[in-house]
Amino acid sequence: MTARTRLSQAAVEERRQAVLRYVADHGETRIDDLARHFDVSLMTMHRDLDDLAGRHLLRKERGRAVAFPALTMETATRFRENSALAAKSALCAAVTGRISPGSTVLMEDSTTLFPLVPALAEVDQLHVVTNSVGLAQRLGSGAPAVNVTLLGGHYRGDFNSCTGPTVTRALSRIRADLALMSATAVLEGRLFHPLNDYVEVKLAMLASADQALLLVDHSKFGKTATYAYGTVADYHTVITDTVTPDTELAAIRDLGVPVETVEPEEPSL
Repeated sequence: MTARTRLSQAAVEERRQAVLRYVADHGETRIDDLARHFDVSLMTMHRDLDDLAGRHLLRKERGRAVAFPALTMETATRFRENSALAAKSALCAAVTGRISPGSTVLMEDSTTLFPLVPALAEVDQLHVVTNSVGLAQRLGSGAPAVNVTLLGGHYRGDFNSCTGPTVTRALSRIRADLALMSATAVLEGRLFHPLNDYVEVKLAMLASADQALLLVDHSKFGKTATYAYGTVADYHTVITDTVTPDTELAAIRDLGVPVETVEPEEPSL
């Protein structure tokens, strides 16, 4: 019997995010069932769940893994930050050539945009305006030459970003060249978010930018949330990955919006 190939840390994290999503979809799952589903040993699955529970991403109880509420799963930064990393990196790579030296770029609090930070460090005289504390911190350490304006307002600790009228008023006084944004849920070209405060920020960013790009990976399609806030027609281009269903891509094109698809890199083994 041959030994299994030892996975890289990136591949292990991809599996753990898949476990997290599986538990979220099922509410709660027996640990031995998870081990069989993901074809790993019971000891490996316990390690995965210990890691996820240690990051407060799920609860590990006697013989089972239990999900947090769906709203928290869909919105809180700690749940989103490490999900679909390969797709997010590919989406960000696709927009690097669209960011011009000397431009002002609006960036919302979506973790989809986090992998863009190293590329932003290479753009001369760039000004980034964001409501995301996490993104501002990453720019401060990874792209210190970038001029960053952090929009203060009502701070939401679980999302590590700011919302409210202070943010939207500040955006009304800004004229940006480009807005880079994502979405929590997309269904047939319509956009949804579970929290209205964030809808207001998104709409204010769209109103303040000459052009907006929507970066959204395949996992966001075919879903809805509480608040609808328009369609993809508000964006110049939609950039997604090759796993997105053809029916969803067709719905976007039917609204007259160009769609670009990118191929995520496979994690190294």
